[in-house]
Amino acid sequence: MARQILKLNHISAKGLDRLPRDDYEIASEFTHPDAILLRSHKLSADDIPESVLAVARAGAGVNNIPVAECSSRGIPVFNTPGANANAVKELVAAGLLLGSRGIIEGIHYVNKLYGMTDMAELHRTLEAHKKEFKGGELVGKTLGVVGLGAIGSLVAEMALTLGMEVVGFDPALSVEAAWRLSSQVKRADTLSALFARSDYISLHMPVLDSTRGLVNAELLAVIKPGACLLNFARQEIVNEGALVDALNAGTLRKYIADFPAPQLIGRKDVILMPHIGASTEEAEDNCAIMAAEQLRDFLENGNIRNSVNFPNLSLERVSGCRLSVTNDNVPKILGSLLSILANENINVIDMLNKSRDEIAYNLIDIEGELTESVLDTMRALNGVVNVRLIGRCA
Repeated sequence: MARQILKLNHISAKGLDRLPRDDYEIASEFTHPDAILLRSHKLSADDIPESVLAVARAGAGVNNIPVAECSSRGIPVFNTPGANANAVKELVAAGLLLGSRGIIEGIHYVNKLYGMTDMAELHRTLEAHKKEFKGGELVGKTLGVVGLGAIGSLVAEMALTLGMEVVGFDPALSVEAAWRLSSQVKRADTLSALFARSDYISLHMPVLDSTRGLVNAELLAVIKPGACLLNFARQEIVNEGALVDALNAGTLRKYIADFPAPQLIGRKDVILMPHIGASTEEAEDNCAIMAAEQLRDFLENGNIRNSVNFPNLSLERVSGCRLSVTNDNVPKILGSLLSILANENINVIDMLNKSRDEIAYNLIDIEGELTESVLDTMRALNGVVNVRLIGRCA
């Protein structure tokens, strides 16, 4: 029987093609779907049927998904970190150039000269006014990159090729991310130190309790005078009241962001874009492909890659029959599960167990006859959230 995927946004056909039509049905309306695939659709807990095994977002942020509710129901939530990284990096490059030169102002000025037909007069006018749009070069300036993950590391590398000095800050920098970074990226010990020495600051972090309103009045008070702040991460990272105060005081020269807000629209010291950081055909294709492949691997094999609430776990199949078990991260549950299998003379061929915060996840390859009553016994164990049988047992 084909698995049903509830699609709640337009998803690139290149991604959907990774879900074979012989095995998957994809539609925008299902009563009992096996999984949900979406982009920016605002998903509430009531929108998730009991049949749903997983939710995948073709994008990085998951603030439109009730992750805590999914965790309590044993539903992994997948995202696609890095799939749109190059698209965002290129927009940041554009932001740096727009923030360094009077490009937008110059274009607006030229457009106002529409109707001027005398070429000599046009030339004299342009020569007389072009000094109003003079800016500065990026070479030799310092870019502070806050968050050095998939996007931040690309931005840092790009800035180095432009001849900028780069300072980075990321207290949660992983070993893998550190290996990606150029040795030319200098490390700031504190966020305040980065703000105090950078001519340009680019934000690249998710919205967490620890990052919400991170750029506040205290931090903006120590910013290098005349600095330019770029936000292509998330709107909630910047306290807009403190931002407006810093702009009004002139300590912050310019704010460039992908997140328009009513109190910022129309200001000459603000450049706003309509949330287009990942709006390229290539990024949409990459995100859709990654989301579909992760969803398929989970539904068919129980493997987990790039989940925001479950541990990453991948086990090569050694038999046709596999159990995936989600349980509370407390002692003795795994032992109880294995005891049930042993009492039924079911042999464990291979297994893997990992935990993340309050969730433990297990993949158990078995051989032997496994009845529905045995599965129900496992599901009834205190602390077990769900049990799924993948494949057929001999």
